[in-house]
Amino acid sequence: MGGTPISIECADGFVLGGHRWTPEPPDEGPLRVVIVTAATGVPATYYHRYAAFLEENGFHAITFDYRGIGASRPEHLRDMRCRWQDWGRLDFDAVVAHVRSQWPDAEIAVVGHSVGGVVPLWAARSVEITRMLTVGGQYNYWRDWAPSVRRRFFWRWKVATPTLAALYGYLPAKRLGWMEDVPRGVAFECARRRRRMEDNYPRRERPGVRATAAAIDASILAVATTDDDYGTVSALRRPLDYLPDAPRIQVMIPPAALGHGSIGHFGLFHSRHRDDFWRMSLRWLDDGENPWPDLVVWSSP
Repeated sequence: MGGTPISIECADGFVLGGHRWTPEPPDEGPLRVVIVTAATGVPATYYHRYAAFLEENGFHAITFDYRGIGASRPEHLRDMRCRWQDWGRLDFDAVVAHVRSQWPDAEIAVVGHSVGGVVPLWAARSVEITRMLTVGGQYNYWRDWAPSVRRRFFWRWKVATPTLAALYGYLPAKRLGWMEDVPRGVAFECARRRRRMEDNYPRRERPGVRATAAAIDASILAVATTDDDYGTVSALRRPLDYLPDAPRIQVMIPPAALGHGSIGHFGLFHSRHRDDFWRMSLRWLDDGENPWPDLVVWSSP
């Protein structure tokens, strides 16, 4: 899969681990960089095959681990103080700054999976993004979960997650086979997520949370598969409503439209989708063309 290891220092001095893919310089056209943002508790290595695919097709690509995850995990995770919002406010902001330092004139796009589609909404430098593709992009509000799994997800996120995080000082998700271990503050915020994104924070911070998101004017294509129990129609729409100045399109893809029987929340970044979803995503990243015009369920005026 290649990729060159990189380190990215955040404004508070924390150093993130990541990778960079750099293609041969294109003969013409602007230099294009895609930042791939991960789901909660998913190491960036999960997206390396997709990043390598982007490189093969002329894009520079950046992957990185949020603080507390993968290559950005400290030696003692239980000592880490970190909010979910910090993954955007500090981590993603630093990645955009890193891109600008390396390629000052680049066009910056984002491919964000799950909460990775929301993380840029918490970052002041997201105003520098020109285009976003979110895949199952949502922030874990429980009423948005598919009814068939709501009871099971409620037990995992609302009961087990905060209980285990309080007991261990972090969420020991890896030993449970859920995902990577997660810092305590992130686990608590995931568990307590309310209908309005800003309601998780002190009242004095809420106007700033809304204003940071509202400043983004990048074109956004929000997609999910119809069998994604997290990325339902209402779940994808919820963060999009924070972006009044961004052209937004929401698409729901039946697995059969990609030639598969089932896909779910994590499947689209598996290499078996190289010749369907991955290939089609290039049309959006290249020139902003929605590859699924017949599957649009909502778009901004």
